Amino acid sequence: MLKRIPPGQVKLGMFIHGFEGSWLTHPFWRSRFLLERASDLALLHASEVPAVIIDVSRGLAPDAPAETAPHPVAIRAPVSAEHPTPDAAPSPWTAEGSPDAQKADREAARRTIAEARLVVQGIYENAGKGLPIDADEAGPVVAEIADCVARNPAMFIDMARLKSKDEYTYLHSVSVCGLMVNLAREIGLDEAKVRAMGLAGLLHDVGKMSVPAEVLNKPGRLNEDEFALIRQHPENGHVMLYGGKGVNQEALDVCLMHHEKMDGTGYPFGLEGRAISLAARMGAICDVYDALTSDRIYKERWTPLRAVTEMHSWTGHFDPALLFAFCHSIGVAPTGMLVRLRSGRLGVVLPDGTHGTRSKIRAFHSIQTHRSVPLEDLFKGVSDVVTGFENPADWGFTQWDAAVRKLIEGHPVAPDAPARH
Repeated sequence: MLKRIPPGQVKLGMFIHGFEGSWLTHPFWRSRFLLERASDLALLHASEVPAVIIDVSRGLAPDAPAETAPHPVAIRAPVSAEHPTPDAAPSPWTAEGSPDAQKADREAARRTIAEARLVVQGIYENAGKGLPIDADEAGPVVAEIADCVARNPAMFIDMARLKSKDEYTYLHSVSVCGLMVNLAREIGLDEAKVRAMGLAGLLHDVGKMSVPAEVLNKPGRLNEDEFALIRQHPENGHVMLYGGKGVNQEALDVCLMHHEKMDGTGYPFGLEGRAISLAARMGAICDVYDALTSDRIYKERWTPLRAVTEMHSWTGHFDPALLFAFCHSIGVAPTGMLVRLRSGRLGVVLPDGTHGTRSKIRAFHSIQTHRSVPLEDLFKGVSDVVTGFENPADWGFTQWDAAVRKLIEGHPVAPDAPARH
């Protein structure tokens, strides 16, 4: 059961389900976790969050006595720009709950993914036979996926992307559904819109049922004629979906435009920028990310860290603000990226995250004084949080590639030109 309470009433032992307001106002990398550390509680009490959503089925209720911190930590004010205070690394279960809760979440994700696969397969195969689409059949499974993602987004997303090459087509759509739900919540859409985005993700590739299986599953490079067939799947899918029962506008948009690019070089229409709907811009990111992090007939999967690093390098492909929100939602940022931290420092994303699934950031520079600060490595779940990407040249780092190499080696760096701020 979910309850909305003011941040001042939050106490240790509560399970944080979410925060009201912009995701930039809360001081944590993730939005759902068991509140176990006094230092995190102090940060929350000092934050600008208007209200907190707690899950009383997974933690203390407002009228229950507060738990004692497992390792007492002095409550202190938020970290300052000049004297950042590192926190102890969280336990493996801090971000998402106890081992028992993890086991329950894993089983719920496994069951939901299996059920969703069958639903998607049925809808897609019927569409391939020319039968009308009834998207209402997908409503219950979208709701189950949304619930799994709400309970433990990392669990569902990580399990959904681990699919065999033979079951890619259907499970890819299940995974994109989960990613769309997660991103929709990250950018603050209401729950009805969250479900609409989830349905769009589930149906986005239905047009591939019009592509011959030998082309769709070809292990080698496609020739021009084969690629031309592939490029027809967005429009063919749109025809399949149009007029179908329960098909929303988001599903039509994502199906038709998830291969469009911000710079106009995508297909089928070469649309640019905001001519591509929000749903389609979201779908483009979620579709590519899952494709890159899944085993395919013609390639092995990439780690999440490598995937977002490559995606960020494709200038003009994705909506930059949405790509940042997506990275924030999955806890991964591109290697070598200069990021702004809530503590008033700049940091660089390191290549050695947690097995390529979560980012590690090295803080090194003060925004207030424009001077170096002691190097500090941060993982998701600590008291600092990324609030945006930065242009190195704006801070006087005109030789950023060389600076990144030095920082990765553990050496401090200083600006080589005046800052523009």
